Amino acid sequence: MSDRAITSPPSATTQAERNSLGIFSGRRGIKRREAMLAYLFLSPAIIIIGLFGLFPLIFSAYQSTRAGLNNVVGRPDGLGQYVRAMDNLAYVLAFWMAIFFIVIAVRQINELLSTSRAKEENPWRWLLPGALGAAGLALLLWFVFTFMPGLLEIGEKLVGFTAEERNELFSGFLKEAWTATGASTIFYYGVLALVLSGVTYYLLQRNSPPSLRDSFYTGKLTTAVFMSILAVALIYLTYSEIQAAYAEALEAGESLAIWAQIVTISAGFVLLLLAWLVWRTAANQDSNWQTALRFLAAILLMVGGWVLISELPVVIAEGDEDWWIGLRTTIYYVIGTLPAELFLGLILATLLYQEIKAKGLFRMIFFLPYITPAVGAAAVFKVLFSGNPTGTMNTLLASLGFQPLGWLNESNGVNQLIGEALNINMPAWAAGPSLALVVAIIFGIWKFTGYNVVFFLAGLGNISREYYEAASMDGAGRWAQFRHITLPLLSPITYFLTIFGVIGTFKAFNTIFVLRSRAALGTMDTASLVIFDAFNRDTRIGYAAALGIVLLIVILSATALLDRVAKGRVFYG
Repeated sequence: MSDRAITSPPSATTQAERNSLGIFSGRRGIKRREAMLAYLFLSPAIIIIGLFGLFPLIFSAYQSTRAGLNNVVGRPDGLGQYVRAMDNLAYVLAFWMAIFFIVIAVRQINELLSTSRAKEENPWRWLLPGALGAAGLALLLWFVFTFMPGLLEIGEKLVGFTAEERNELFSGFLKEAWTATGASTIFYYGVLALVLSGVTYYLLQRNSPPSLRDSFYTGKLTTAVFMSILAVALIYLTYSEIQAAYAEALEAGESLAIWAQIVTISAGFVLLLLAWLVWRTAANQDSNWQTALRFLAAILLMVGGWVLISELPVVIAEGDEDWWIGLRTTIYYVIGTLPAELFLGLILATLLYQEIKAKGLFRMIFFLPYITPAVGAAAVFKVLFSGNPTGTMNTLLASLGFQPLGWLNESNGVNQLIGEALNINMPAWAAGPSLALVVAIIFGIWKFTGYNVVFFLAGLGNISREYYEAASMDGAGRWAQFRHITLPLLSPITYFLTIFGVIGTFKAFNTIFVLRSRAALGTMDTASLVIFDAFNRDTRIGYAAALGIVLLIVILSATALLDRVAKGRVFYG
Protein backbone atom coordinates (compact mmCIF):
# COMPACT_ATOMS: atom_id res chain seq x y z
CA MET A 1 0.00 0.00 0.00
CA SER A 2 1.36 3.42 -0.96
CA ASP A 3 2.15 6.06 1.65
CA ARG A 4 1.24 8.91 -0.76
CA ALA A 5 -1.69 10.94 0.40
CA ILE A 6 -4.72 10.84 -1.84
CA THR A 7 -5.74 14.37 -2.74
CA SER A 8 -9.25 15.26 -3.60
CA PRO A 9 -9.98 16.83 -6.99
CA PRO A 10 -10.20 20.62 -6.97
CA SER A 11 -13.63 22.02 -6.46
CA ALA A 12 -15.43 23.95 -9.20
CA THR A 13 -14.98 27.20 -7.26
CA THR A 14 -11.22 26.72 -6.92
CA GLN A 15 -10.88 25.86 -10.61
CA ALA A 16 -12.85 28.97 -11.60
CA GLU A 17 -10.63 31.15 -9.43
CA ARG A 18 -7.54 29.69 -11.08
CA ASN A 19 -8.94 30.31 -14.55
CA SER A 20 -9.89 33.86 -13.67
CA LEU A 21 -6.43 34.55 -12.31
CA GLY A 22 -4.65 32.83 -15.18
CA ILE A 23 -3.92 36.18 -16.72
CA PHE A 24 -1.68 36.91 -13.71
CA SER A 25 0.11 33.55 -13.60
CA GLY A 26 3.55 32.72 -14.93
CA ARG A 27 6.29 35.14 -15.91
CA ARG A 28 3.97 37.26 -17.99
CA GLY A 29 1.35 37.26 -15.25
CA ILE A 30 3.89 38.53 -12.73
CA LYS A 31 4.92 41.20 -15.21
CA ARG A 32 1.28 42.23 -15.74
CA ARG A 33 0.71 42.35 -11.98
CA GLU A 34 3.76 44.52 -11.41
CA ALA A 35 2.86 46.80 -14.31
CA MET A 36 -0.71 47.20 -13.06
CA LEU A 37 0.47 47.97 -9.54
CA ALA A 38 3.00 50.49 -10.86
CA TYR A 39 0.38 52.26 -12.99
CA LEU A 40 -2.02 52.36 -10.05
CA PHE A 41 0.61 54.14 -7.98
CA LEU A 42 1.47 56.45 -10.87
CA SER A 43 -2.13 57.20 -11.86
CA PRO A 44 -2.48 60.33 -9.62
CA ALA A 45 0.71 61.79 -11.08
CA ILE A 46 -0.37 60.86 -14.63
CA ILE A 47 -3.75 62.55 -14.11
CA ILE A 48 -2.17 65.70 -12.67
CA ILE A 49 0.45 65.90 -15.44
CA GLY A 50 -2.21 65.30 -18.06
CA LEU A 51 -4.58 67.97 -16.72
CA PHE A 52 -2.04 70.65 -15.85
CA GLY A 53 0.82 69.83 -18.21
CA LEU A 54 -0.27 68.03 -21.36
CA PHE A 55 -3.78 69.42 -21.79
CA PRO A 56 -2.70 73.12 -21.59
CA LEU A 57 -0.13 72.40 -24.30
CA ILE A 58 -2.75 70.74 -26.51
CA PHE A 59 -5.17 73.60 -25.82
CA SER A 60 -2.48 76.15 -26.75
CA ALA A 61 -1.83 74.29 -30.01
CA TYR A 62 -5.58 74.31 -30.70
CA GLN A 63 -5.97 77.99 -29.80
CA SER A 64 -3.05 78.92 -32.07
CA THR A 65 -5.11 77.72 -35.05
CA ARG A 66 -7.96 80.13 -34.25
CA ALA A 67 -8.28 83.81 -35.09
CA GLY A 68 -10.27 86.60 -33.52
CA LEU A 69 -9.76 89.62 -31.32
CA ASN A 70 -10.85 89.39 -27.68
CA ASN A 71 -12.56 86.08 -28.46
CA VAL A 72 -11.70 82.82 -26.76
CA VAL A 73 -13.07 80.72 -29.62
CA GLY A 74 -12.44 82.66 -32.81
CA ARG A 75 -12.70 81.35 -36.35
CA PRO A 76 -10.47 78.59 -37.79
CA ASP A 77 -7.28 80.09 -39.16
CA GLY A 78 -4.90 77.17 -39.70
CA LEU A 79 -1.33 78.42 -39.73
CA GLY A 80 -2.40 82.03 -40.14
CA GLN A 81 -1.22 83.14 -36.71
CA TYR A 82 2.20 81.62 -37.29
CA VAL A 83 2.44 83.30 -40.70
CA ARG A 84 1.64 86.67 -39.10
CA ALA A 85 4.52 86.16 -36.70
CA MET A 86 7.16 84.66 -39.01
CA ASP A 87 5.78 85.06 -42.53
CA ASN A 88 6.83 82.17 -44.84
CA LEU A 89 9.26 80.88 -42.23
CA ALA A 90 6.19 79.36 -40.57
CA TYR A 91 5.78 76.97 -43.50
CA VAL A 92 9.46 76.05 -43.31
CA LEU A 93 9.09 75.36 -39.60
CA ALA A 94 5.99 73.22 -40.19
CA PHE A 95 7.71 71.06 -42.82
CA TRP A 96 10.78 70.61 -40.62
CA MET A 97 8.55 69.66 -37.70
CA ALA A 98 7.02 66.97 -39.91
CA ILE A 99 10.52 65.77 -40.83
CA PHE A 100 11.35 65.71 -37.12
CA PHE A 101 8.35 63.47 -36.45
CA ILE A 102 9.44 61.16 -39.28
CA VAL A 103 12.97 61.00 -37.83
CA ILE A 104 11.53 59.98 -34.46
CA ALA A 105 9.48 57.25 -36.16
CA VAL A 106 12.53 55.95 -38.05
CA ARG A 107 14.62 55.90 -34.86
CA GLN A 108 11.92 53.91 -33.07
CA ILE A 109 11.90 51.36 -35.89
CA ASN A 110 15.72 51.14 -35.88
CA GLU A 111 15.78 50.50 -32.12
CA LEU A 112 13.07 47.86 -32.56
CA LEU A 113 14.96 46.10 -35.36
CA SER A 114 18.31 46.15 -33.56
CA THR A 115 16.76 44.61 -30.43
CA SER A 116 14.78 41.98 -32.37
CA ARG A 117 17.84 40.92 -34.37
CA ALA A 118 19.93 40.59 -31.23
CA LYS A 119 17.22 38.47 -29.57
CA GLU A 120 16.23 36.65 -32.81
CA GLU A 121 12.56 37.57 -32.41
CA ASN A 122 9.84 38.70 -34.79
CA PRO A 123 8.59 42.13 -33.68
CA TRP A 124 6.11 42.69 -36.52
CA ARG A 125 3.37 40.58 -34.98
CA TRP A 126 2.91 43.46 -32.54
CA LEU A 127 2.24 45.90 -35.39
CA LEU A 128 -1.55 45.48 -35.20
CA PRO A 129 -1.94 46.47 -31.51
CA GLY A 130 0.64 49.21 -32.00
CA ALA A 131 -1.15 50.64 -35.04
CA LEU A 132 -4.53 50.45 -33.29
CA GLY A 133 -3.11 52.20 -30.23
CA ALA A 134 -1.60 54.95 -32.37
CA ALA A 135 -4.86 55.36 -34.28
CA GLY A 136 -6.76 55.62 -31.00
CA LEU A 137 -4.42 58.32 -29.68
CA ALA A 138 -4.64 60.24 -32.97
CA LEU A 139 -8.45 60.05 -32.92
CA LEU A 140 -8.60 61.30 -29.33
CA LEU A 141 -6.31 64.18 -30.28
CA TRP A 142 -8.60 64.95 -33.21
CA PHE A 143 -11.54 64.76 -30.82
CA VAL A 144 -10.01 67.51 -28.67
CA PHE A 145 -9.67 69.80 -31.69
CA THR A 146 -13.21 68.96 -32.85
CA PHE A 147 -15.01 69.21 -29.51
CA MET A 148 -13.19 72.28 -28.21
CA PRO A 149 -15.00 74.96 -30.31
CA GLY A 150 -18.44 73.84 -29.22
CA LEU A 151 -17.33 73.52 -25.62
CA LEU A 152 -15.86 77.02 -25.53
CA GLU A 153 -18.95 78.53 -27.18
CA ILE A 154 -21.11 77.43 -24.25
CA GLY A 155 -19.83 80.35 -22.18
CA GLU A 156 -20.89 82.82 -24.88
CA LYS A 157 -24.32 81.19 -25.24
CA LEU A 158 -24.99 81.48 -21.49
CA VAL A 159 -24.38 85.22 -21.40
CA GLY A 160 -27.52 87.11 -20.30
CA PHE A 161 -29.18 84.24 -18.43
CA THR A 162 -29.67 83.95 -14.70
CA ALA A 163 -27.77 81.41 -12.59
CA GLU A 164 -30.75 79.03 -12.49
CA GLU A 165 -31.29 79.28 -16.23
CA ARG A 166 -27.58 78.62 -16.82
CA ASN A 167 -27.73 75.45 -14.75
CA GLU A 168 -30.69 74.24 -16.81
CA LEU A 169 -29.26 75.21 -20.19
CA PHE A 170 -25.69 74.03 -19.61
CA SER A 171 -26.37 70.32 -20.05
CA GLY A 172 -28.34 70.99 -23.24
CA PHE A 173 -25.59 73.12 -24.76
CA LEU A 174 -23.02 70.51 -23.73
CA LYS A 175 -25.01 67.76 -25.42
CA GLU A 176 -25.37 69.93 -28.51
CA ALA A 177 -21.61 70.49 -28.67
CA TRP A 178 -21.04 66.77 -28.14
CA THR A 179 -23.22 65.68 -31.07
CA ALA A 180 -23.33 68.63 -33.51
CA THR A 181 -19.75 68.52 -34.77
CA GLY A 182 -19.35 64.74 -34.82
CA ALA A 183 -17.05 64.88 -31.78
CA SER A 184 -18.88 62.01 -30.09
CA THR A 185 -18.32 59.69 -33.05
CA ILE A 186 -14.61 60.50 -33.15
CA PHE A 187 -14.34 59.92 -29.39
CA TYR A 188 -16.08 56.54 -29.60
CA TYR A 189 -13.88 55.45 -32.49
CA GLY A 190 -10.79 56.50 -30.55
CA VAL A 191 -11.83 54.57 -27.45
CA LEU A 192 -12.77 51.56 -29.61
CA ALA A 193 -9.33 51.61 -31.26
CA LEU A 194 -7.60 51.68 -27.85
CA VAL A 195 -9.78 48.81 -26.58
CA LEU A 196 -9.07 46.75 -29.71
CA SER A 197 -5.38 47.51 -29.24
CA GLY A 198 -5.48 46.09 -25.71
CA VAL A 199 -7.48 43.03 -26.79
CA THR A 200 -5.20 42.17 -29.72
CA TYR A 201 -2.15 42.71 -27.52
CA TYR A 202 -3.52 40.24 -24.95
CA LEU A 203 -4.49 37.65 -27.58
CA LEU A 204 -1.07 37.85 -29.22
CA GLN A 205 0.56 37.38 -25.83
CA ARG A 206 -1.53 34.28 -25.16
CA ASN A 207 -0.68 32.73 -28.54
CA SER A 208 2.99 33.64 -28.98
CA PRO A 209 6.24 32.35 -27.46
CA PRO A 210 7.10 33.84 -24.05
CA SER A 211 9.04 37.10 -24.25
CA LEU A 212 9.74 39.97 -21.89
CA ARG A 213 9.97 42.44 -24.78
CA ASP A 214 6.41 42.33 -26.12
CA SER A 215 5.49 45.63 -24.47
CA PHE A 216 8.76 47.12 -25.74
CA TYR A 217 7.95 46.18 -29.34
CA THR A 218 4.36 47.37 -29.03
CA GLY A 219 5.42 50.69 -27.52
CA LYS A 220 8.01 51.32 -30.25
CA LEU A 221 5.51 50.52 -33.02
CA THR A 222 2.82 52.67 -31.39
CA THR A 223 5.19 55.63 -31.19
CA ALA A 224 6.40 55.14 -34.77
CA VAL A 225 2.88 54.96 -36.22
CA PHE A 226 1.63 57.89 -34.11
CA MET A 227 4.57 60.09 -35.17
CA SER A 228 3.96 59.11 -38.80
CA ILE A 229 0.30 60.13 -38.47
CA LEU A 230 1.32 63.50 -37.00
CA ALA A 231 3.84 64.04 -39.80
CA VAL A 232 1.32 63.26 -42.55
CA ALA A 233 -1.31 65.50 -40.93
CA LEU A 234 1.14 68.39 -40.56
CA ILE A 235 2.37 68.04 -44.17
CA TYR A 236 -1.22 67.95 -45.44
CA LEU A 237 -2.18 71.02 -43.38
CA THR A 238 0.88 72.99 -44.49
CA TYR A 239 0.44 72.09 -48.15
CA SER A 240 -3.24 73.05 -48.01
CA GLU A 241 -2.37 76.39 -46.39
CA ILE A 242 0.22 77.15 -49.08
CA GLN A 243 -2.19 76.29 -51.88
CA ALA A 244 -4.85 78.51 -50.30
CA ALA A 245 -2.34 81.38 -50.02
CA TYR A 246 -1.42 81.02 -53.70
CA ALA A 247 -5.10 80.94 -54.71
CA GLU A 248 -5.83 84.07 -52.68
CA ALA A 249 -2.81 85.86 -54.16
CA LEU A 250 -3.89 84.86 -57.68
CA GLU A 251 -7.32 86.38 -57.15
CA ALA A 252 -5.72 89.59 -55.88
CA GLY A 253 -3.28 89.70 -58.82
CA GLU A 254 -0.23 89.30 -56.58
CA SER A 255 2.74 86.96 -56.80
CA LEU A 256 4.16 84.85 -53.98
CA ALA A 257 7.50 83.10 -53.53
CA ILE A 258 6.56 80.67 -50.77
CA TRP A 259 7.95 77.52 -52.37
CA ALA A 260 11.13 79.27 -53.47
CA GLN A 261 11.76 80.54 -49.94
CA ILE A 262 10.95 77.14 -48.42
CA VAL A 263 13.43 75.38 -50.73
CA THR A 264 16.13 78.03 -50.30
CA ILE A 265 15.96 78.24 -46.49
CA SER A 266 15.71 74.47 -46.13
CA ALA A 267 18.73 74.05 -48.42
CA GLY A 268 20.69 76.45 -46.24
CA PHE A 269 19.89 74.49 -43.09
CA VAL A 270 20.69 71.19 -44.84
CA LEU A 271 24.09 72.54 -45.90
CA LEU A 272 24.82 73.60 -42.32
CA LEU A 273 23.80 70.15 -41.09
CA LEU A 274 26.03 68.48 -43.69
CA ALA A 275 28.92 70.74 -42.69
CA TRP A 276 28.54 69.62 -39.07
CA LEU A 277 28.33 65.92 -40.05
CA VAL A 278 31.40 66.17 -42.30
CA TRP A 279 33.33 67.96 -39.55
CA ARG A 280 32.46 65.18 -37.09
CA THR A 281 33.48 62.52 -39.60
CA ALA A 282 36.82 64.22 -40.14
CA ALA A 283 37.79 63.66 -36.50
CA ASN A 284 38.05 59.88 -37.11
CA GLN A 285 40.18 60.07 -40.28
CA ASP A 286 43.93 60.28 -40.87
CA SER A 287 45.64 63.63 -41.39
CA ASN A 288 45.20 63.90 -45.18
CA TRP A 289 41.53 62.89 -45.20
CA GLN A 290 40.93 64.98 -42.12
CA THR A 291 42.24 68.11 -43.82
CA ALA A 292 40.20 67.45 -46.96
CA LEU A 293 36.98 66.76 -45.05
CA ARG A 294 37.38 69.81 -42.86
CA PHE A 295 38.02 71.93 -45.93
CA LEU A 296 34.81 70.50 -47.43
CA ALA A 297 32.94 71.23 -44.17
CA ALA A 298 34.19 74.83 -44.28
CA ILE A 299 32.93 75.21 -47.87
CA LEU A 300 29.51 73.75 -46.94
CA LEU A 301 29.36 76.05 -43.92
CA MET A 302 30.12 79.16 -45.98
CA VAL A 303 27.66 78.23 -48.74
CA GLY A 304 24.92 77.37 -46.27
CA GLY A 305 25.51 80.55 -44.31
CA TRP A 306 25.46 82.63 -47.49
CA VAL A 307 22.16 81.04 -48.58
CA LEU A 308 20.54 81.74 -45.22
CA ILE A 309 21.91 85.28 -44.97
CA SER A 310 20.57 86.07 -48.44
CA GLU A 311 17.06 84.80 -47.71
CA LEU A 312 16.33 84.84 -43.98
CA PRO A 313 16.43 88.65 -43.50
CA VAL A 314 13.85 89.05 -46.27
CA VAL A 315 11.47 86.60 -44.58
CA ILE A 316 12.08 88.02 -41.11
CA ALA A 317 11.38 91.55 -42.34
CA GLU A 318 7.90 90.44 -43.44
CA GLY A 319 7.06 88.99 -40.03
CA ASP A 320 6.09 90.63 -36.75
CA GLU A 321 8.81 93.11 -35.85
CA ASP A 322 7.94 93.05 -32.14
CA TRP A 323 8.30 89.28 -32.03
CA TRP A 324 11.70 89.20 -33.72
CA ILE A 325 12.98 92.06 -31.55
CA GLY A 326 11.72 90.20 -28.48
CA LEU A 327 13.49 87.02 -29.57
CA ARG A 328 16.70 88.97 -30.19
CA THR A 329 16.37 90.57 -26.74
CA THR A 330 15.93 87.11 -25.22
CA ILE A 331 19.12 85.90 -26.90
CA TYR A 332 20.95 88.96 -25.55
CA TYR A 333 19.64 88.13 -22.09
CA VAL A 334 20.70 84.47 -22.33
CA ILE A 335 24.20 85.32 -23.56
CA GLY A 336 24.62 88.05 -20.96
CA THR A 337 23.48 86.11 -17.91
CA LEU A 338 24.22 82.41 -18.31
CA PRO A 339 28.03 82.42 -18.91
CA ALA A 340 28.55 84.98 -16.14
CA GLU A 341 26.41 83.00 -13.70
CA LEU A 342 28.31 79.79 -14.41
CA PHE A 343 31.73 81.44 -14.27
CA LEU A 344 31.09 83.37 -11.05
CA GLY A 345 29.36 80.37 -9.48
CA LEU A 346 32.36 78.15 -10.20
CA ILE A 347 34.90 80.70 -8.91
CA LEU A 348 32.94 81.45 -5.74
CA ALA A 349 32.31 77.76 -5.06
CA THR A 350 36.03 77.02 -5.44
CA LEU A 351 36.90 79.81 -3.01
CA LEU A 352 34.22 78.80 -0.51
CA TYR A 353 35.41 75.19 -0.61
CA GLN A 354 38.76 76.21 0.80
CA GLU A 355 39.48 76.18 4.52
CA ILE A 356 38.53 79.76 5.35
CA LYS A 357 36.90 81.25 8.41
CA ALA A 358 33.12 81.76 8.45
CA LYS A 359 32.70 79.98 5.14
CA GLY A 360 29.24 78.82 6.26
CA LEU A 361 28.21 82.44 6.65
CA PHE A 362 29.58 83.32 3.22
CA ARG A 363 27.72 80.41 1.65
CA MET A 364 24.47 81.66 3.18
CA ILE A 365 25.15 85.22 1.98
CA PHE A 366 25.79 84.13 -1.61
CA PHE A 367 22.68 81.91 -1.64
CA LEU A 368 20.49 84.61 -0.08
CA PRO A 369 19.68 86.41 -3.39
CA TYR A 370 18.20 83.23 -4.83
CA ILE A 371 15.71 82.75 -1.99
CA THR A 372 14.84 86.46 -1.88
CA PRO A 373 11.36 87.10 -3.37
CA ALA A 374 12.02 87.92 -7.02
CA VAL A 375 9.44 90.69 -7.37
CA GLY A 376 10.57 92.48 -4.20
CA ALA A 377 14.23 92.26 -5.19
CA ALA A 378 13.41 93.55 -8.67
CA ALA A 379 11.56 96.48 -7.16
CA VAL A 380 14.64 97.35 -5.09
CA PHE A 381 16.83 97.16 -8.22
CA LYS A 382 14.36 99.44 -9.99
CA VAL A 383 14.95 102.06 -7.32
CA LEU A 384 18.73 101.58 -7.32
CA PHE A 385 19.01 101.87 -11.12
CA SER A 386 16.52 104.66 -11.56
CA GLY A 387 17.20 107.00 -14.45
CA ASN A 388 16.64 109.99 -12.18
CA PRO A 389 19.85 112.07 -11.82
CA THR A 390 19.44 111.82 -8.04
CA GLY A 391 19.06 108.04 -8.13
CA THR A 392 21.35 105.77 -6.17
CA MET A 393 23.60 104.61 -9.02
CA ASN A 394 23.68 108.04 -10.66
CA THR A 395 24.66 109.62 -7.33
CA LEU A 396 27.49 107.09 -7.09
CA LEU A 397 28.60 107.87 -10.65
CA ALA A 398 28.51 111.61 -9.94
CA SER A 399 30.72 111.10 -6.89
CA LEU A 400 33.25 109.37 -9.16
CA GLY A 401 33.13 112.17 -11.73
CA PHE A 402 30.95 110.45 -14.38
CA GLN A 403 27.82 111.68 -16.08
CA PRO A 404 24.48 110.21 -14.92
CA LEU A 405 22.95 107.47 -17.07
CA GLY A 406 19.40 106.62 -17.98
CA TRP A 407 19.74 103.02 -16.74
CA LEU A 408 16.24 101.48 -16.88
CA ASN A 409 15.02 104.40 -18.98
CA GLU A 410 17.81 104.08 -21.58
CA SER A 411 16.78 102.47 -24.86
CA ASN A 412 20.11 102.90 -26.68
CA GLY A 413 22.47 99.95 -26.87
CA VAL A 414 25.54 99.80 -24.67
CA ASN A 415 27.85 99.63 -27.69
CA GLN A 416 26.15 102.70 -29.08
CA LEU A 417 26.63 104.56 -25.78
CA ILE A 418 30.29 103.58 -25.68
CA GLY A 419 30.69 104.72 -29.28
CA GLU A 420 29.14 108.09 -28.48
CA ALA A 421 31.51 108.52 -25.55
CA LEU A 422 34.46 107.73 -27.87
CA ASN A 423 33.05 109.74 -30.81
CA ILE A 424 32.61 106.55 -32.86
CA ASN A 425 29.52 106.14 -35.02
CA MET A 426 28.24 102.60 -34.33
CA PRO A 427 25.92 100.99 -36.94
CA ALA A 428 22.46 99.95 -35.81
CA TRP A 429 23.19 96.22 -36.07
CA ALA A 430 26.14 96.58 -33.64
CA ALA A 431 24.27 98.62 -31.01
CA GLY A 432 24.04 95.62 -28.69
CA PRO A 433 21.57 95.22 -25.81
CA SER A 434 20.08 98.36 -24.36
CA LEU A 435 21.38 99.71 -21.07
CA ALA A 436 17.98 98.91 -19.56
CA LEU A 437 18.41 95.26 -20.53
CA VAL A 438 21.93 95.28 -19.09
CA VAL A 439 20.39 96.20 -15.72
CA ALA A 440 18.12 93.15 -16.04
CA ILE A 441 21.18 91.05 -16.91
CA ILE A 442 22.97 92.33 -13.80
CA PHE A 443 19.94 91.45 -11.71
CA GLY A 444 19.81 87.94 -13.19
CA ILE A 445 23.50 87.38 -12.44
CA TRP A 446 23.05 88.66 -8.89
CA LYS A 447 20.07 86.43 -8.24
CA PHE A 448 21.11 83.10 -9.75
CA THR A 449 24.86 82.97 -9.11
CA GLY A 450 24.28 81.67 -5.58
CA TYR A 451 22.09 78.88 -6.99
CA ASN A 452 25.01 77.72 -9.14
CA VAL A 453 27.40 78.04 -6.18
CA VAL A 454 25.38 75.47 -4.19
CA PHE A 455 25.52 72.91 -7.00
CA PHE A 456 29.21 73.46 -7.66
CA LEU A 457 29.94 73.05 -3.94
CA ALA A 458 28.09 69.74 -3.98
CA GLY A 459 30.14 68.66 -6.99
CA LEU A 460 33.41 69.69 -5.37
CA GLY A 461 32.50 67.66 -2.30
CA ASN A 462 32.19 64.52 -4.43
CA ILE A 463 35.72 64.80 -5.87
CA SER A 464 38.14 62.54 -4.04
CA ARG A 465 41.18 64.23 -2.49
CA GLU A 466 43.32 61.38 -3.78
CA TYR A 467 43.27 62.89 -7.26
CA TYR A 468 44.76 66.14 -6.01
CA GLU A 469 47.32 64.35 -3.85
CA ALA A 470 48.47 62.23 -6.79
CA ALA A 471 48.65 65.31 -9.01
CA SER A 472 50.68 67.17 -6.38
CA MET A 473 53.13 64.28 -6.16
CA ASP A 474 53.53 64.49 -9.96
CA GLY A 475 54.37 68.18 -9.69
CA ALA A 476 51.05 69.66 -10.86
CA GLY A 477 50.29 73.15 -9.56
CA ARG A 478 46.97 74.59 -8.42
CA TRP A 479 45.99 75.78 -11.88
CA ALA A 480 46.89 72.44 -13.51
CA GLN A 481 44.85 70.60 -10.87
CA PHE A 482 41.90 72.92 -11.39
CA ARG A 483 42.07 72.57 -15.18
CA HIS A 484 42.68 68.82 -15.47
CA ILE A 485 40.87 67.50 -12.38
CA THR A 486 38.29 69.95 -11.07
CA LEU A 487 36.81 71.12 -14.38
CA PRO A 488 36.42 67.63 -15.95
CA LEU A 489 34.90 66.14 -12.79
CA LEU A 490 32.54 69.11 -12.46
CA SER A 491 31.39 68.79 -16.10
CA PRO A 492 28.16 66.89 -15.18
CA ILE A 493 27.20 69.74 -12.81
CA THR A 494 28.12 72.34 -15.43
CA TYR A 495 26.10 70.44 -18.05
CA PHE A 496 23.06 70.29 -15.76
CA LEU A 497 23.24 73.97 -14.82
CA THR A 498 23.73 74.99 -18.46
CA ILE A 499 20.68 73.08 -19.66
CA PHE A 500 18.44 74.42 -16.90
CA GLY A 501 19.93 77.89 -17.29
CA VAL A 502 19.08 78.00 -21.00
CA ILE A 503 15.51 76.90 -20.31
CA GLY A 504 15.09 79.37 -17.43
CA THR A 505 16.58 82.40 -19.19
CA PHE A 506 14.55 81.83 -22.36
CA LYS A 507 11.41 81.87 -20.19
CA ALA A 508 12.47 84.90 -18.12
CA PHE A 509 9.43 87.02 -17.32
CA ASN A 510 8.57 88.14 -13.80
CA THR A 511 11.66 90.13 -12.83
CA ILE A 512 11.96 91.78 -16.26
CA PHE A 513 8.26 92.62 -16.12
CA VAL A 514 8.86 94.48 -12.85
CA LEU A 515 12.05 96.18 -14.08
CA ARG A 516 10.87 97.35 -17.49
CA SER A 517 9.70 100.90 -18.12
CA ARG A 518 7.97 102.60 -21.04
CA ALA A 519 10.96 104.90 -21.52
CA ALA A 520 13.03 101.85 -22.58
CA LEU A 521 10.81 101.67 -25.71
CA GLY A 522 10.40 97.91 -25.55
CA THR A 523 14.12 97.13 -25.58
CA MET A 524 13.66 95.05 -22.40
CA ASP A 525 10.75 93.04 -23.76
CA THR A 526 11.86 89.43 -24.02
CA ALA A 527 9.86 86.83 -25.95
CA SER A 528 7.79 85.97 -22.87
CA LEU A 529 6.83 89.63 -22.40
CA VAL A 530 5.86 89.95 -26.07
CA ILE A 531 3.57 86.94 -25.65
CA PHE A 532 2.10 88.41 -22.47
CA ASP A 533 1.40 91.75 -24.14
CA ALA A 534 -0.26 90.03 -27.10
CA PHE A 535 -2.51 88.12 -24.71
CA ASN A 536 -3.19 90.72 -22.00
CA ARG A 537 -2.85 94.10 -23.69
CA ASP A 538 -3.93 93.30 -27.26
CA THR A 539 -6.30 90.39 -26.32
CA ARG A 540 -5.00 88.43 -29.32
CA ILE A 541 -5.34 85.07 -27.62
CA GLY A 542 -4.77 82.90 -30.68
CA TYR A 543 -1.73 84.90 -31.70
CA ALA A 544 -0.28 84.71 -28.18
CA ALA A 545 -0.80 80.93 -28.21
CA ALA A 546 1.02 80.67 -31.54
CA LEU A 547 3.95 82.71 -30.20
CA GLY A 548 4.02 80.47 -27.13
CA ILE A 549 4.27 77.35 -29.30
CA VAL A 550 7.07 78.96 -31.34
CA LEU A 551 8.95 79.88 -28.16
CA LEU A 552 8.57 76.29 -26.93
CA ILE A 553 10.06 75.02 -30.20
CA VAL A 554 12.93 77.51 -29.88
CA ILE A 555 13.66 76.37 -26.31
CA LEU A 556 13.53 72.69 -27.26
CA SER A 557 15.77 73.29 -30.28
CA ALA A 558 18.31 75.26 -28.23
CA THR A 559 18.28 72.60 -25.51
CA ALA A 560 18.70 69.75 -28.02
CA LEU A 561 21.53 71.57 -29.79
CA LEU A 562 23.28 72.28 -26.52
CA ASP A 563 22.78 68.69 -25.43
CA ARG A 564 24.28 67.40 -28.67
CA VAL A 565 27.29 69.73 -28.44
CA ALA A 566 28.02 69.37 -24.72
CA LYS A 567 27.04 65.76 -24.05
CA GLY A 568 30.21 64.29 -25.52
CA ARG A 569 32.32 66.61 -23.37
CA VAL A 570 30.79 65.52 -20.07
CA PHE A 571 33.09 63.34 -17.98
CA TYR A 572 31.40 61.14 -15.39
CA GLY A 573 34.55 59.73 -13.84
